[in-house]
Amino acid sequence: MSTRHVVSLHRAMRDDIQDLVTRRPVPGPGLPQVDPFLFLNHHGPQTYPPNNHGLPFGPHPHRGFETVTFILEGSLAHHDSGSGASVVEAGGVQWMTAGSGLVHAELSPEEFKRTGGPLEILQLWVNLPARLKMTEPAYVPVAVADMAKSNP
Repeated sequence: MSTRHVVSLHRAMRDDIQDLVTRRPVPGPGLPQVDPFLFLNHHGPQTYPPNNHGLPFGPHPHRGFETVTFILEGSLAHHDSGSGASVVEAGGVQWMTAGSGLVHAELSPEEFKRTGGPLEILQLWVNLPARLKMTEPAYVPVAVADMAKSNP
């Protein structure tokens, strides 16, 4: 096994979205693009109070890439124009292929907005190769209970 060395460190750029604490390590100052990754967003960690407005990602279009979203704390409600819909809780993951295009929303479930609580999400945007950009959109939610577990 060969040894690898850290060549440089790049701090994440703070880029809040409304009241959602957001840090973006990719792209960022000194690290403009890491193909095929378009964005890596780290939302939170933060605690929302009761009766909050929740996540600010109402209906918006995507095309030509995929998003992989890890819900570390809290929950995320997803709805899209391709009939994908779910609420993914802490520990779960959602994988969305925008492909030829869809409109989707990622919002806080009504219970989260009512009661508040901790929220932390990582979302990686992955560019599709040219030959797959017009692929059919797809959505796959994976609950933590459905993930394979290895025995130590």
